[in-house]
Amino acid sequence: MAKKPSASAKTNNGAKPAKKKTGLKLTYILYEKKDRVARVTINRPEVRNALNSEVREELAIAIEDAWLDDEIGVIVLTGAGGKAFSAGGDLSWIVDPKKKVDAKYMLVHYRLATAMRCCGKPIIARVDGYCVGGGNELNMLCDLTVASDTSIFAQAGPLVGSAPIWYGLQQLQHSVGDKKAREIVYLCNRYTAQEAMNMGWVNKVVPQDKLDEEVDAWCRSLLEKSRQSLRIAKLQINFISDMAHPQITHGLELARYFMKAPEMVEGATAFLEKRKPDFWGVD
Repeated sequence: MAKKPSASAKTNNGAKPAKKKTGLKLTYILYEKKDRVARVTINRPEVRNALNSEVREELAIAIEDAWLDDEIGVIVLTGAGGKAFSAGGDLSWIVDPKKKVDAKYMLVHYRLATAMRCCGKPIIARVDGYCVGGGNELNMLCDLTVASDTSIFAQAGPLVGSAPIWYGLQQLQHSVGDKKAREIVYLCNRYTAQEAMNMGWVNKVVPQDKLDEEVDAWCRSLLEKSRQSLRIAKLQINFISDMAHPQITHGLELARYFMKAPEMVEGATAFLEKRKPDFWGVD
């Protein structure tokens, strides 16, 4: 009798570095494969799992590895520490005049998004805490979202002189509708997990102490389904939003200019100094 696939009940805090499991050399994320589930954890809790080029590159490496592994049926993406899935992009480099919006910045965005959208395996965002800005864009690239009831969702681009051009704008429209997407992006309000679920932004909200139990249940359910069918369904559902790829390309090229523009520098500086930005005072 064939062995029934199962999902591990192990918490993400217990995940071990991938280099001990797979031979991958990873510094900023944890990666574990067990019971047909690949668990990918952003491991920068000291900065609320902020994203930079190195993190995005390692996420792409892990998801590509899970994509190529025929023994893996589901991918779970989360953040370490219990306070944030990811609080967004790391802004510290914006204020450093020596650092540029280089080709690697562009490449890792394309590589990670391609891996997540084209791998053909369901990706579950396990959200516990802040899911904001670039962190929410990462969430929007996942197929499904299961969140703790203490989680907070938001876009924050205009607060820091940026804009969510990497699937935030595009996927939010499909999830919550045009008008609501504009509200979320323009006003940068924060929303509870329950509010996000009511909008269609999140699939399921559970008490924090039940989060791993719920995610594991979803994994087990998915593993009982036809891999071929899930792959076809994912790619077919992606079809409409795939047509936004030129918009993504255009947006990332615009990022070459606005990421180091005066308003973005003022926004990043204000964030790091924990003050309100003065965009009207920028020349």
